[in-house]
Amino acid sequence: MGFRCGIVGLPNVGKSTIFNALTAAAIDAENYPFCTIEPNVGIVPVPDERLDILADLAKTKSKVPTQMEFVDIAGLVKGASQGEGLGNQFLGHIRQVDAILHVVRCFEDGNIVHVDGDINPLRDMEVISMELILADMETVEKRMVKARNQTKSGDKQAIAEVAFLEKLQGLFNDGKPARVITPENDVEKNLLRDLCLLTTKPVLYVANVNEDDLISGNQYVEELTKAAQEENASIVTIAGGIEQELSLLDPEEQQEFLSDLGLEEPGLNRLIHAGYDLLNLITYFTVGEKETRAWTITKGTKAPQAAGKIHTDFERGFIRAEVIAYDDYVACRTEAEARSRGVMRSEGKEYVFKDGDCVHFLFNV
Repeated sequence: MGFRCGIVGLPNVGKSTIFNALTAAAIDAENYPFCTIEPNVGIVPVPDERLDILADLAKTKSKVPTQMEFVDIAGLVKGASQGEGLGNQFLGHIRQVDAILHVVRCFEDGNIVHVDGDINPLRDMEVISMELILADMETVEKRMVKARNQTKSGDKQAIAEVAFLEKLQGLFNDGKPARVITPENDVEKNLLRDLCLLTTKPVLYVANVNEDDLISGNQYVEELTKAAQEENASIVTIAGGIEQELSLLDPEEQQEFLSDLGLEEPGLNRLIHAGYDLLNLITYFTVGEKETRAWTITKGTKAPQAAGKIHTDFERGFIRAEVIAYDDYVACRTEAEARSRGVMRSEGKEYVFKDGDCVHFLFNV
């Protein structure tokens, strides 16, 4: 699988409640800071009705959805980059994820204390963002010392590194994350990768609201949405408490509950799909009587590497891929009919997979 989303935010914003709903793991969600110290990890299936439809068509005995991994990371506080609130430990957990789901409290509740005393989504958003930037500033400063020492001998790569590190420092001084910068050459690209900066990770903001504000939103959500748009980030609005209740119901009860709320699907479905999009992922399918399975790959993946998701032998001995687009498969209803209608294509090593491709790999090792 290998795709991990870290759930971050200030204490008591609803991170663990949302994680519980995602995983139905019943992790403690207490009304005090740092309830979550060691990160909780949950494997979550990605909802995809296409898998159910394909499995029904193939009369498959087993169906396996693609999955994402969610990590519930303890609440950060101001000063985390300097070790406040076990901050260094928590920042280390963030380094291990591929993307960040930043939960921001957008609800009033006198029974749940806010670490800063009142509700202010923009302030909360900035506190987390600045702590990540400050941690990255320290990383860049350490690398700068090394690079400057190397420039004394006239090392051209070190000179180029210093110039790029100075660009990063300028960004950080302006309060901007590293993900807004575009490397201009291989030296910059390799350096940015090697630095493993926290602010290069894509971010999805999650506005956590009360039930009454779920559909129409509120002033807090509007403020957060505007701020997210300014940094080209996405936002999803959910009511964590409702989602946790929904996660404990069976599918029929869930649908009845959603209908009463005027909703078509759980907010967590939107959250999972948004996380999937955030990581630039797509799904392809293998379909058969024994098993129908969804596989996760990144956009732009070519056929041999897509085959390697199943087994390294598939990639090493790749010959070709027999591909049917999802819509064509559904229209034909069987692989044999798709072949007879000429909509099954034979694709080679340069074929770039598309979302929804239904595939049979031929290989030889």
